[in-house]
Amino acid sequence: MLMPRHDTGRTPSRLEGRATWLVSRAYLRSSGLLSAGFETHGDGLRSYHYRLLAALEEWGPASQADLGRKTGIDRSDVTAALTELESRTLVERSVDPEHKRRKIVTITPAGVERLLELDKVIDGIQEEFLAPLTPAQRRQFIALVSRLVGAQR
Repeated sequence: MLMPRHDTGRTPSRLEGRATWLVSRAYLRSSGLLSAGFETHGDGLRSYHYRLLAALEEWGPASQADLGRKTGIDRSDVTAALTELESRTLVERSVDPEHKRRKIVTITPAGVERLLELDKVIDGIQEEFLAPLTPAQRRQFIALVSRLVGAQR
């Protein structure tokens, strides 16, 4: 029978060099930094709100369903997040004249302004996350991770 051991906070050696383990640890760190950054500076907004605002600003008005598909956010979560954004007048929803059951979402001028403020929050989080790397290493890291993410498409 295996006896439980006390957690030493160390990584078992068989995991140390495994890319999947390292990526999961990097994800935990980045996720924690994002949560803390948005908690401090987001005024109740979260990273998924930022993602929706960024998508609307870049791609223009879209249906709620398209926003969910394009941003990778579950449809029911998109609806709840858009309700929050709409209550802050950061987005507007209107009925699609061609499909009465569909809502078209548009970012408002206040939404663009808030997005620019959140860009600064994200920039600070990126800086903190990548702080251990040199500028050249940062560019290389982004390029390599982008290739890994692109491989799933």
